[in-house]
This record gives sequence, C-alpha cells and structure tokens, in this order.
Amino acid sequence: MSRLARSDERGIALSSPLALVSAGVVLVAGAAFLFTGGDPAPADTARPVTATPSPTPTSTAPEPAVDKTKKTKKPQQQKPVIRRARTYVEVYNNSGISGLAGQVAGRAGAAGWQVVGSDNWYGTIPASTVYFPPRLEAQARLLGRDLGINRLRPAIAPMKFDRLTVILTG
Repeated sequence: MSRLARSDERGIALSSPLALVSAGVVLVAGAAFLFTGGDPAPADTARPVTATPSPTPTSTAPEPAVDKTKKTKKPQQQKPVIRRARTYVEVYNNSGISGLAGQVAGRAGAAGWQVVGSDNWYGTIPASTVYFPPRLEAQARLLGRDLGINRLRPAIAPMKFDRLTVILTG
C-alpha cells in the first residue's frame, strides 16, 4: 500500500474522494444536530406543504329567482339570406277577376321580387297558392308572407322548376 492511501480497519482508504466526502457529511450532520438541540428539522427550514382548500367566499346577495316554467330557447340556426331580386316569380290568374294577375305581379315587383311573367291559368286550384321547387322553399314562404298567401305547395308540371309560381283564385 502507498504512503498516501492509508486504510482504516474496514479497508476504506482515507485519502479517497468518497471517504473525504463521507467524512464531511458526517461532520456537518453532527454539527447541525448539536446546534439545533437534536431537532432534525429546525423551525426555519422548509417542510413539505400539504394542500388544504381555502374556504370559498360566499356572496351575501340573493340569487335571482329562476322561472322553471319557461322553456329555454335553443340556439337558432342562421337563416339563409333571401334576395328577392334574384328569385324569378310568375303570377297566374285562376279566377274570374280581370287583371288580378297583373295587379298581384305589380305588388310582388314592388316588394323586390323579380317578376318574369303574368298570365291566366287554366285548371282547378282550390285556393291561392305559391308553388316552389325544393331549393326555393324559403323564398316561397317569404313571397307568401309578402302577398298574404298561406298555401304553399311543391311545384308540379307544367310549372318551371327554376322559379316560384303564384296561382290566384280570387
């Protein structure tokens, strides 16, 4: 064995870095024990913190009364924008009133609809009706409101399927 590396009775070389660090740790721990009076964790040393929920502040104001008899409204879907001027309309008279189709066509045009024709209709229609192709149903509802016509029906042949057809009965 060399002169620099002496061993103790357990065979640990006292000059090894591990032995020096171990000895230092023991000395510091012993000194801490003596200076703190044997208390392993001094009062000014951080200890683990256990989380406890803090009380939630309560409001002193009463909650507003809720009327449970009212139905809550569902969010409405956005309605498509209807541009009257882009929708073609034909108006037909199926009554004995002379000039009725022209008169109603004028009202529809004044409301902004693109009236492309008016004439007489031959056949039997039970009530004034707005006929519509499937893609123009929303426009038909609006035209019906504009003209005061409540009866709406899908378009049938020989009607054109790119426009609304109004048939008046009186």
